[in-house]
Amino acid sequence: MSASAAVLLDIEGTTTPISFVHRILFPYAAAAVEEFLRLHRAPESAAEVRAACQAVLEDATAQELALGESAAVLAVVRRQMAADVKATGLKQLQGLIWQRGYESGALRGELFDDVPACLRRWQEAGRPVAIYSSGSRLAQQLLFRYSVAGDLTPQLSGYFDTTSGPKREPASYAAIAAAWGQPPEQVIFCSDVPAECTAAAGAGMQAVLIMRPGNAPLPALLDFPVHADLTRI
Repeated sequence: MSASAAVLLDIEGTTTPISFVHRILFPYAAAAVEEFLRLHRAPESAAEVRAACQAVLEDATAQELALGESAAVLAVVRRQMAADVKATGLKQLQGLIWQRGYESGALRGELFDDVPACLRRWQEAGRPVAIYSSGSRLAQQLLFRYSVAGDLTPQLSGYFDTTSGPKREPASYAAIAAAWGQPPEQVIFCSDVPAECTAAAGAGMQAVLIMRPGNAPLPALLDFPVHADLTRI
């Protein structure tokens, strides 16, 4: 594992406790989505809100569409959130909702204790660091900008979400390496999900599994090194 390699980080279960996502972020979005959609119902609403809503409607059933546009968006969002669907439209909409929470001070991005120091160390060593998460790029930026350790965005050089492709497909990692301008073999991808590490390795990246408190147990006989934190990356 190269000490000069770029670092590509998952968020949930890698930089951030799974409990923060499922017990704080998801419930916040679920509670705020109806009011958020009501406030942005007008056609002149911000372009990113309209685009997210249109993307959400692509998954609407005929029964949901019969409710009318606003009600259909709400129905689809509630259904997808209940099933933790990794749909791009839903993730974009969640990011916009969380933006209000972060900017108001209702939300603060939680990080494991080693993360701020590791980001600082990698930056000082000239190692580029980027994020690849199923959450939208906006949601990623907000978590690190309004983190419990302060604004960490100056230490990150890129944000990638499902617009680059699903996290369990090698082509997604190849696309990220190309967009980031990094040779795949000079990128270390860190995640708590073995299938994501397999996909990253399939694109030529180095991969490391992170086993944090609260993460799902890992299977035996893994093909990747397993670390308890990011300090050895």
